[in-house]
Amino acid sequence: MKPKSPFEHYLLVVILGSLTAMGPLAHDMYLPSFPAIAREFGATASAVQATLAIYFIGLAVGQIVYGPLSDRLGRKGPLLFGLLLFVGASIGCAVATSVRALVMWRLVQSLGGCAGMMVPRAVVRDRFDARDSIHVLSLLMLVMGLAPILAPLAGGQLLVAFGWRSIFLALAGYATLGSAAVSLLLPESLAPERRRRDTLGKVFSVYATLLRDRIYMAYIVSGGLIFAGMFAYIAASPFVFIELFHVAPERFGLFFGTNAVGLIAASQINGRLARRVNPRTILRVVLPMAAVAGLALLVSASTGAGGFPGILVPLFVFVASLGFVSPNTTALAMAPHGQVAGSASALLGTVQFLLGAGAASLAGALGSGTAVPLGVVVAGCGCSAFLIHQTAPRVPPLTHAPQPSPAGAARFRS
Repeated sequence: MKPKSPFEHYLLVVILGSLTAMGPLAHDMYLPSFPAIAREFGATASAVQATLAIYFIGLAVGQIVYGPLSDRLGRKGPLLFGLLLFVGASIGCAVATSVRALVMWRLVQSLGGCAGMMVPRAVVRDRFDARDSIHVLSLLMLVMGLAPILAPLAGGQLLVAFGWRSIFLALAGYATLGSAAVSLLLPESLAPERRRRDTLGKVFSVYATLLRDRIYMAYIVSGGLIFAGMFAYIAASPFVFIELFHVAPERFGLFFGTNAVGLIAASQINGRLARRVNPRTILRVVLPMAAVAGLALLVSASTGAGGFPGILVPLFVFVASLGFVSPNTTALAMAPHGQVAGSASALLGTVQFLLGAGAASLAGALGSGTAVPLGVVVAGCGCSAFLIHQTAPRVPPLTHAPQPSPAGAARFRS
């Protein structure tokens, strides 16, 4: 059911976008503090990067649980539980006494935060058809896209003024406000008569069916690889920007935020195109651009051509491409699976963050004191996404009210 008024529509977008932004806030806001955390705990750079990788892993694993729960219990209950868990874990991160403790609390934090990323996608699928979903998801990316701009800037200022622990206290406060907004202002989007009462075996059979759906998997993997390339950039950028190109920690957010501006602009252009241009056409144009940007980054990192701008420009193009790729692949993947939107959203998020964790870990493991590992991973993600999309099965044109395909809702009739 669509929102009844423009005010209700935009309130829904702001709440869902703010919840979705928890992910970028939790992994972008403390990036400028990596060197400070390493110094305080006497830890290596790779040990501190583990606090980021474990967060991605937790986001991936947790969504598998929240998906079926939200299909069974409704959207609000699991979402509120996750937000409150995030609040407690953020406080735990703020009082951590070692890198090992910080890693543990970051895992718990991710298990709460993943609800804020998974449930909003299911809510959008509950309330909008496929083409309108693309428009709404693009608006969500406008709200979410502010996070990579503001988070490192805010994190850098908090780091200088109050130390790195204050960053996690700020995250706890943000999630507390999110919990209040969900409790008081977000209506339940899954009516009791539409909720599923699946056994554990049925839950896993739903995931098995989704994994066998070649169209669904092609969209979530191609979109997930662009997502993963961005995560490699997030993990490696503090070292590349601050250590290699001597960017001051408090200025790190300016360069980081420039790429987020590209993401926001692309997502809003995509939102305007959503009702006039077939989303598959958009993907056929944008995915090759992402692959070329990744290859250009690799060449620049390997040869030193262009210096710092030679790194920044390809990264800008690659990150901006996510503003086109993510809304379209998400909507196209989930369109036939409205009866199991929670599970479909969960598996989508799990694949994204497993790929993201792998890309971030690989960028760290290949560390060579240069930007080459970042170039290798981003180029690999961009080219792989393009090739997977090229080899995906062809499907009929998308309409405003798509009929469930045999790979979709017909497989999941109760």
